[in-house]
Amino acid sequence: MSNTLTRPLSLVAAIALVAIGQAAAAADLTPPAAAAAEAEAADIQALGPWQIRLRALGVITNNSGRVNGIDGSDLSYSDTIVPELDISYYFTDNIAAELILGTTYANIDAAGSIDALGKVGKTWLLPPTLTLQYHFTDFGAFKPYVGAGVNYTLFYNQSGKGAFSDLDVKNEFGAALQVGFDYMLDEHWGVNFDVKKLFLEPEWKVKLDGAPLSGKAKLDPWLIGTGITYRF
Repeated sequence: MSNTLTRPLSLVAAIALVAIGQAAAAADLTPPAAAAAEAEAADIQALGPWQIRLRALGVITNNSGRVNGIDGSDLSYSDTIVPELDISYYFTDNIAAELILGTTYANIDAAGSIDALGKVGKTWLLPPTLTLQYHFTDFGAFKPYVGAGVNYTLFYNQSGKGAFSDLDVKNEFGAALQVGFDYMLDEHWGVNFDVKKLFLEPEWKVKLDGAPLSGKAKLDPWLIGTGITYRF
């Protein structure tokens, strides 16, 4: 074969070898990146849409209310610390619904112009609350959220004290606002801090030495909680 023909063939062979080498290098780099993306997607899918939290919850009420027909009358209520369980379902990475479950009690005392009447009674309450939340996902392990929803509070085991009897605080719907954050320690476990405001002003009635009284209890509690998060 002549030198004239050999040189072009050698050049073509060299170019082909360089191209094959570059392709091989690209092939070596692509699988790890693709595998990492697939692994991340698998982790997200494996995580699932459910989340539960167990919190210690401080219930801080607004000391306000009235007895109808008595000027200057007011009410005050005890604050409590109780356990709370909530269950969340994620529709997307950002949108979730949360159901909040817990029960507590409130001692009701006369205040204002009727302060001398003392303790009115005690009631237990179950305030299931459903909120729709927006979760911010741009801060790594720190995952803040805001929410709004509805509360329905059931009052039970109600009893009057002293001269008061037949205490009856009416079940009531109310609005709820929420803000909080999770700090995730790993993909499943985290710690949580949460603040909710319930707008709750039920009607109530009671008997004082047999005479009927009625009014409004302006509870409007703050629910301040901290606890453990588990995502699965």
